Amino acid sequence: MSITIGSIAPDFTLKNTDAENVSLNSFKGKKVVLLFFPFANTGVCTKEMCSMRDSMSQYSDLNAEVLGISVDSPFSLKLWKEHNQINFQLLSDFNKEVAPTYGAFYDVFAPGKFDYKGVAKRSAFVIDESGVVKYAEILENAGDEPNYESIQAALK
Repeated sequence: MSITIGSIAPDFTLKNTDAENVSLNSFKGKKVVLLFFPFANTGVCTKEMCSMRDSMSQYSDLNAEVLGISVDSPFSLKLWKEHNQINFQLLSDFNKEVAPTYGAFYDVFAPGKFDYKGVAKRSAFVIDESGVVKYAEILENAGDEPNYESIQAALK
């Protein structure tokens, strides 16, 4: 399954780094940037989340909430968030239920090297105040970062 521009974003509820439930529907009336990423504590994922951290005022000015989502546990995400001073919520899709509904999922990550089963693909989605998907970018190469300029353009 994959998400198309103009469709309603599937709702979900995931645990944040404080083990609190966070639902997509709780952000109705605000724009949301969903960023799926493979793993905390890896080079490209750290670069991506720190880039978002450093640009957070631009997203706030556009009335947008940023949510980072990976299959890491809330505990490892909390340590990584604190270490990198990430200033937005990170959510744990530990049970691998949300990434597949967005089409942001590797059945096998790094085949032949790691063969990890069930890892989020680096992806970016912009959801408007009504829950409609305005931007969708799913990257096949985990070494690539999303197009930050396109994300911001979709928010304007």
